[in-house]
Amino acid sequence: MKKQYSIFASQLGFFLLLPIWMKLISYLHPVVIVVVWIVFTVTFCFIAFLITKQTVTLSSTWLHVVMSLYTISLFILLFFRPENQQYGTINLIPFETIRFYFTGHVSPLIAFYNLSANIGLFIPFGLYYRFISNTPRLILLLCISILSISIVEILQYATKRGSLDIDDLILNVLGFCIGYFLFTCVQKVLHLKR
Repeated sequence: MKKQYSIFASQLGFFLLLPIWMKLISYLHPVVIVVVWIVFTVTFCFIAFLITKQTVTLSSTWLHVVMSLYTISLFILLFFRPENQQYGTINLIPFETIRFYFTGHVSPLIAFYNLSANIGLFIPFGLYYRFISNTPRLILLLCISILSISIVEILQYATKRGSLDIDDLILNVLGFCIGYFLFTCVQKVLHLKR
């Protein structure tokens, strides 16, 4: 019964903050609301389950389905953006874009979303790697994450659906690594049935 309360509380929190989430639509594809909802619900419920020592068992099939849907949502978020923005720039200077977000030239909500999303939205991939790998190695995860994110960055630039930014690569890879290291904590709540 406690799980239902946690889920209800997460939904209540999400809807109370909906006016803030709606501001992101002017900057990103409307699917951002779905992605924020998923992340908010999962994070809220995970913390509640961890505190109350509850567990959730998920079949490996469902894990693959959930990650596939999550990946599709991110693909839409990364490649289908409003037309009223300028894309196609290149930044190869590390930390330049990150510093720009702290200058105050951009809305604090957009700055926070960009920085936290570039890290947070990639944490599930590090966790997924740990769940599906029999012998997880950080070096292999680093290679996979750098290669896959580099491809995404190049495609965004080539299709004019985003910018080619070394800071995105740095933050995304950091998200993968955080997921990798959070695995032990996540295992306290989420059990995979093979």
